[in-house]
Amino acid sequence: MKIAVISDIHGNLDALESVLEKIKQKGCTKIFCLGDIAMAGPEPKETIKKIKELMKTEDFYIIQGNTDKMLSVFSFETYNSLCEMNIVMGAAYLADSQLLDSAEKKFLADLPEIMRIELFGIKILLVHGSPRQNNENIYPDMKLEEVEEMIKGTDADVIFCGHTHMPCGYQTNTNQTVVNVGSVGRPFSKTPDSCFAVMDINEETSSFEIEHEFSAYNVEEASSKIKARNFEGADKLAKMLLHAVSRYPE
Repeated sequence: MKIAVISDIHGNLDALESVLEKIKQKGCTKIFCLGDIAMAGPEPKETIKKIKELMKTEDFYIIQGNTDKMLSVFSFETYNSLCEMNIVMGAAYLADSQLLDSAEKKFLADLPEIMRIELFGIKILLVHGSPRQNNENIYPDMKLEEVEEMIKGTDADVIFCGHTHMPCGYQTNTNQTVVNVGSVGRPFSKTPDSCFAVMDINEETSSFEIEHEFSAYNVEEASSKIKARNFEGADKLAKMLLHAVSRYPE
């Protein structure tokens, strides 16, 4: 069995469509999505609509990302906090909050924060940031002890996460596999290609392999769409899709 694990779509429907096609080509029969569906992207409403369609027609499992939770209920406290961190993300939050209707916000609010799945005796835990909190960062090149502290108390054989937009993986001293699957819609990498992971399970032996996959898409089209949204800093987010020099727009 092959399972695709995606995360951090951020309203980039063009990227999602490309990844879904590659997932089909790879022969994956299930898709796990780790959240951050809509915020700060070219097409938030259309992306939510696509996710809803996948939930009806595909073997599709999804949890809530930190920005999904933010968008589900607008607050000036969140807006001001985001503006202090990065003015563009604050502006995107405000624009998206005004764009999404109450049904779309309720959909985001109702998504589960984590999910536990067992397949062929393999315990799988889906989180957005870390098992401790949805906005905690699991980065490449962390000390193994830091990762082990983040997952302390979990019994999952495999923990999938996203949030940082940077793919990586760890094998812990407790024989747990931790994989950050990267980002579909706004990768922070040298190339603009979408990133996700594929878990290949041997059903007879309950063994598995996990690899990161990359998918090229029409990034120029997606970039032009977000620029056309015309909120403050939309042009900076548009440039990030073409060449991400930092995790957040500068």
